[in-house]
Amino acid sequence: MSRPGGWWERKSTPAKFETYTRWSFHLLALTELSVAGGMLIGQVGPRLAVPLVSMAALHSVVCGVTASRALDWQRGQRDRPVRTLWVFGVTTAVMAVAALVVARHGQGDDDVAGAAGGVYGIVMIFGAGAAGVCVRGRRRVSAVTVGFAAAAGATSVGVGLPWLVALVTSLFVLAGGGFFAFTYAFSAWLLNAVYELDDARETRARLAVAEERLRFGRDLHDVMGRNLAVIALKSELAVQLAQRERPEAVTQMVEVQRLAHEAQREVREVVRGYREADLAGELAGAQGVLSAAGIDCTVTGPATGFPAPVQSALAWVVREAATNVLRHGDPRRCAMELRVREGHVVLTVENDGAPAPGGSGARGSGLIGLRERLAEIGGTLRAGPAGDGLFLLTVEVPLPAHPGEAPPAAVPVPAPAREATSVPVSEATT
Repeated sequence: MSRPGGWWERKSTPAKFETYTRWSFHLLALTELSVAGGMLIGQVGPRLAVPLVSMAALHSVVCGVTASRALDWQRGQRDRPVRTLWVFGVTTAVMAVAALVVARHGQGDDDVAGAAGGVYGIVMIFGAGAAGVCVRGRRRVSAVTVGFAAAAGATSVGVGLPWLVALVTSLFVLAGGGFFAFTYAFSAWLLNAVYELDDARETRARLAVAEERLRFGRDLHDVMGRNLAVIALKSELAVQLAQRERPEAVTQMVEVQRLAHEAQREVREVVRGYREADLAGELAGAQGVLSAAGIDCTVTGPATGFPAPVQSALAWVVREAATNVLRHGDPRRCAMELRVREGHVVLTVENDGAPAPGGSGARGSGLIGLRERLAEIGGTLRAGPAGDGLFLLTVEVPLPAHPGEAPPAAVPVPAPAREATSVPVSEATT
């Protein structure tokens, strides 16, 4: 059973902002109904108030649906909702004219005329606001707002209202409608900007991985290129000498064997340098990356003075943990701590915004690979939710009894026992 608020915490930051934007649009539409209802209560009788409130309610629903579908179009998730726009335009025109007609024929009663005129202005203002998200660009939003203001003034004159009243109505619609139109348009633009920033962050991470792969490829090419070329030449020479039954063929093949062993050694050195990582450097890099992503990251404890295998294994844990914090959940805080306890180095990584069990990150391979790497030096890894939306990763690595010794390797465990001691939630964030 998921805890309350889990659906919100499972959302990414852009998805949360999109949800907030959509509900803001819906609340703005409901504001139209509340404002219109407030103007009618106590001003007109139930016989006239019911149809006017019904018109405002219907128009607010149409505005909410139109703004929501237009937002999908702004996000590129659907084609422009032409039919919805036609329904919105016709509904706005009919509601506005009906309210204006009631105001015109209710001049004998100032309360009725004022209430109906207010409903007319509210319909035009919120109509202009909802139309602002249906176009792109400041000029088009401005043109839509001016068009609604001009239509409000022209319609007022058309039903016989004085020029001064029509002018005030037009200015009222221009000011209120412009405010709501640019609010809608700016919200849609800001939502697109948030998604673009999130895409840019993911692209930057992918480029960093691609750059590292290119670097490794260049290093491997530099190491293997010359040796393979020499091996190929000497192999061809040895074949020719063997065909002539010359004893020098054996000498050439011995040289080929030596070059092959040399290439193998150099490749191992390249791979070892690629796979090994510096603990202090990884901690500093993780803190910098998380801070740049808006996550408050703290690092405490000593990061030097440990044997090279221990440093390399812990550095890979820090790298994987930082990746998981960025990719899963929506954390705001992360704490990394190193300490020495009873002959063991203990690394803990705690962050909030833990994803729900069985989420999108379940059953990954990152922590499985870390557990295998730690098992080579006798280390253990535990990971899982720690309550209150926290996620805790704990790694323990034994230190050698004497300086210069390697940490003790893990004792092989039979398959059934290994399955019994595995941590089922350790892959929940990979």
